[in-house]
Amino acid sequence: MNRLKKTTLSIAAIATPIFTQAADPNVILIVVDDMGWKDLQIYGSDFHKTPAIDQLAADGVLFTDAYAACTVSSPTRASLMTGKYPAKLHLTDWIEGWKMPEAKLQVPDWTMYLPAKEITMADLFKRAGYKTIHIGKWHLGENPEYWPENNGFDVNIGGWSKGSPFKNEKEGYNGYFTPYGNPRLKDGPQGEYLTERLASEACNFIGTSTSQPFFLNLWFYNVHTPLQAKQNKIDYYAKLSDDSNLQKNPVYAAMVEHVDDAVKRVINVLKEKGLYDNTLIILTSDNGGLIGRGKNKITNNTPLRSGKGDIYEGGVRVPLIIKNLHQQQKGEVNHSPVISIDFLPTLVDMVRLPATREERKDFDGVSLKSLLTGKTKKLKRDAIFWHYPHYHIEGATPYSAVRYGDWKLINTFEENKYELYNLKEDIGERKDVASQNPGITKKLTKELDKWRKNMKAQMPTVNPNVKSK
Repeated sequence: MNRLKKTTLSIAAIATPIFTQAADPNVILIVVDDMGWKDLQIYGSDFHKTPAIDQLAADGVLFTDAYAACTVSSPTRASLMTGKYPAKLHLTDWIEGWKMPEAKLQVPDWTMYLPAKEITMADLFKRAGYKTIHIGKWHLGENPEYWPENNGFDVNIGGWSKGSPFKNEKEGYNGYFTPYGNPRLKDGPQGEYLTERLASEACNFIGTSTSQPFFLNLWFYNVHTPLQAKQNKIDYYAKLSDDSNLQKNPVYAAMVEHVDDAVKRVINVLKEKGLYDNTLIILTSDNGGLIGRGKNKITNNTPLRSGKGDIYEGGVRVPLIIKNLHQQQKGEVNHSPVISIDFLPTLVDMVRLPATREERKDFDGVSLKSLLTGKTKKLKRDAIFWHYPHYHIEGATPYSAVRYGDWKLINTFEENKYELYNLKEDIGERKDVASQNPGITKKLTKELDKWRKNMKAQMPTVNPNVKSK
């Protein structure tokens, strides 16, 4: 089985030796599902209350121009784990995906699981002697063979095929409230809220992990639909909500606060155990915020355009806070474009994870160490890319895109159309300047074509079942 590739590496093949475990830092990767760039107070929300996460930013580096590897969940999560673009993995849509047989283009048969041959972040931590635990959402394969316990994690609590809490009134499952219907999470007492439960599991794990370095993969189901929160929090925000707020959904706001409460609990237990200074914490989202439709508005990503599923900034720009070891670069703000494929190379570099030279060469991301240690303010990398050969239920059609400096080029496939935006001058992507900048458009088109070829990116084809007008 391909999985053997993870277990048969010789010590001689490892580029960096395993070192004294007592000096090893702990690492926590927090992913908040569907959290938009504007959903945190520190990023400008005028409605949501997030004091704990804001304090985490004050202790670390806040990135203004951070991106998810995809505009939907599963591809970004696979990229986080592997350091590779979704296009290279051929895992380019959320697992299951949207079925749109009447669409103009026929989408490719993408990979609906994290392939067993891939070396994951958890594999490398385990190779280095870390305790590894996954808590929360996984969404990287239908069958248990693709779940966390078979991808480098010693323990899996709550991670399975579903991308959102299982709500089925007929079967008695209640989404964010127990019973959960989750085969990797035992039901709690009546009234238990999922995010609080996951925080408790994380705190219990940290409390018993003081003698060995650990990697905690804490992936909350919040703030993904179904929108559910404790009533006291909903009532609080309902009283605050009015037309002056850009964001005004009281249930969603309550769900954001539940995440903040959970982060506070995790930070408090780290401090109680004397582990906070020696713990590197990454907090981010897997895609942009879900706007919702009609009267069912969920969040607002203004000044960014659009939301989840779309290649405009609202769909792909995300919050990113990294708290470095011993609070290096405390309170810094960084404007360098970074993307979620960068996290694994960063951890290999900073934590000295024992990846082989071949494994390092296969990373698409780059290390952020120089930014996190204050050596530089800007990465040398020229461009970052996206590829989504699919349709999204919120309206997006298949596309690729590249950001190069302040420029962003979008290629939509139905009409083979190109749009160009200058994000420094037009963060809301309101003015397409492709026709005024033919040289830039041509250059970035070549860069995008070259990248797709190198990635062996799957492309949609004309749907033979749809007659052209």
